[in-house]
Amino acid sequence: MQDCMEVSPYIQKQRALYLEKNAWLDANYERIEPHAFYREIFPVGSFERKGHFEDEKGNGVGISVHEAPEGADGTENGSERRGNGIGMNVKEKGEVHRFVINDEHEKLDELIGQEFAILSPVSYFGKSRAGKYARYLYAITFDLDGVDMPQLRDTFHQMNRGFIPAATFVVNSGTGLHLYYVLESPVAMYPQNQKFLKELKYVLTRRIWNRFTSKIEEPQVQGVLQGFRVVGSGTKLGLDYPVVAYRYGKPVSIEYLLQYVSDTNGDLQRVTGILEKGTLPIEEAKKKYPDWYERRVVRGERRGRWTVKRDLYDWWLRKIETEIHVGHRFYGIMTLAIYAVKCSIDEDELRRDADRLMRIFDDMSYEDSNRFTVEDVVKALEMYNENFVTFPRADIAKYSGIPIPPNKRNWKKQSQHLEVARAIRDVKAKQQGKDNWWQGNGRPSKEQLIREYMFANPDVRKKTEIATALQIDRHTVGKFYDVIRSEIDQKKRLEEPQRKLVVENGIYKIRLVPSEELSERGFNPIEMTVDVNEEENAMHLQSE
Repeated sequence: MQDCMEVSPYIQKQRALYLEKNAWLDANYERIEPHAFYREIFPVGSFERKGHFEDEKGNGVGISVHEAPEGADGTENGSERRGNGIGMNVKEKGEVHRFVINDEHEKLDELIGQEFAILSPVSYFGKSRAGKYARYLYAITFDLDGVDMPQLRDTFHQMNRGFIPAATFVVNSGTGLHLYYVLESPVAMYPQNQKFLKELKYVLTRRIWNRFTSKIEEPQVQGVLQGFRVVGSGTKLGLDYPVVAYRYGKPVSIEYLLQYVSDTNGDLQRVTGILEKGTLPIEEAKKKYPDWYERRVVRGERRGRWTVKRDLYDWWLRKIETEIHVGHRFYGIMTLAIYAVKCSIDEDELRRDADRLMRIFDDMSYEDSNRFTVEDVVKALEMYNENFVTFPRADIAKYSGIPIPPNKRNWKKQSQHLEVARAIRDVKAKQQGKDNWWQGNGRPSKEQLIREYMFANPDVRKKTEIATALQIDRHTVGKFYDVIRSEIDQKKRLEEPQRKLVVENGIYKIRLVPSEELSERGFNPIEMTVDVNEEENAMHLQSE
């Protein structure tokens, strides 16, 4: 199919480059047809068989950004307790048509040949691509943008030399590359695993996307559930320039990928530490906590958390609409999706806002090479996922290019707020007839234990020594140490007699003022007088 209208010089150049890249790849590597490509990613038995709900497996989910045939999303609904493959058709205004792909890959043909079709290397329960319905991850995939011939050759050079991990498949996506690392064994998408894989992909993205593999300086980080253009469907360049896959390496293990995570900057410790926190094997947890397993693993319910007021979402929507710059537009919508999750904003509302922003952002384009498209929006909205609800504020500011100052509590220091809070706490305790605020609260809190120990042992100043004595974590001690220490020091100052030196009629008077506690018991101030001629002795007394 040829274009009916004249295309821009930029598109013409990219189409010529696309053909040049394919010619180079054809000369050096084996081209893989779409069905063979997806069969290697999703072997027989990966998905539910058509009509066999008893398989209790997942399915694939695909997306297409083109007018889908009527009823294209009306596929057989797999069991909610099984995984599926899901394909989607996304129209220009953000309307989505989903294609559920069973073990026979029937619906794959309806994605191949679409203008914009997306498929994740993931199986799902039912037809939703939400993270909580993810079943297994079959491949970790990286999207490289800004790839011309020098970057293409250098990507293979770096894989050949072991600078970056060797991909199983390399896909010409039009103006970039998709690197598929097919896993030897699919990974179950339990919440802890999703967190680990997300962090692993972030770290590896920064290694794979470098100044030699892409013309774009800042790498675009994406979620592990990210969808990618279907092999055989159209690229940005049109249907006559389809996505093409080539075989390069073998399936990989997670251990192999971890070899490319640096152990000198804390990345390796951080990534592997995520898995170490999940000490209870999932099968054991299933037996020990069946209610939790049913709720969190089977039904995919999210763990309890605070829901932020939608004011945050509305504020960020205004910020990115007026302050975003070229080079940060993708991250603007990506972070909007994150805030939508935080504030429990409906996905339909998010898509409407993103569609409106797409037109605003595209108007910022100063040439064809940096147009902002539906594809950019679809990719960015992949972050509408519960797994990214804890995305750090500092990272949001970094990627969006919009400063986000930390919240101020009426411009008061934390210590001032704590002082007010403790005063209110103590007044309430007194009104309740308690000697202290923690009286009657059952088992002592960690703060109470630390407070009692530090007041009983005021000379002990090492946090480690306190933690050892109480058999609690040193970091827990650190949370309360400074406040309690200041209280101890203040109490000590009040209990010590205060010396006041004054001069009256040529005589030095030293007034010893007892502490508040001693005064209440009847002790009165004591005065000592020294003749002015004995100044040296007086000064000696003052210095003591």
